[in-house]
Amino acid sequence: MPQLTDLRVAAIALLRNRRVLMVTARDRDVYYMPGGKIDEGETAAEAAAREALEEVALVLDPAALEELFEVVAAAHGEPDGRLVRMRVFRAETDAAPLASAEVGSLHWVTTADVDRCPPAGAEVLQRLAAAGLID
Repeated sequence: MPQLTDLRVAAIALLRNRRVLMVTARDRDVYYMPGGKIDEGETAAEAAAREALEEVALVLDPAALEELFEVVAAAHGEPDGRLVRMRVFRAETDAAPLASAEVGSLHWVTTADVDRCPPAGAEVLQRLAAAGLID
């Protein structure tokens, strides 16, 4: 059986009022971090900034993003054994995020919402809470 390659993704953590921004795709209930796959020739920070623009209409400077941590977890909706490696960047902006065509809705979440998240998102919430950034 061939080895499944890990999904390399980057995401932003936009924090406000001790909550973090998460999104849902249209017709789905699962909360996930705004982000996506890192394209060939792109840094993780560049991918995070590009995905923030595509998903939540935020213009972010990749050089201004602070990498918080990497989460390695089972990839949601993928074959058993496939892992996602998500590099999470703290984003700072006063702009209001807006749901794009890719996104069903925006949610400001805390650890109370952990059961709505796939494994990587749940771990992000737990790590942000452990760092004292969200409730």
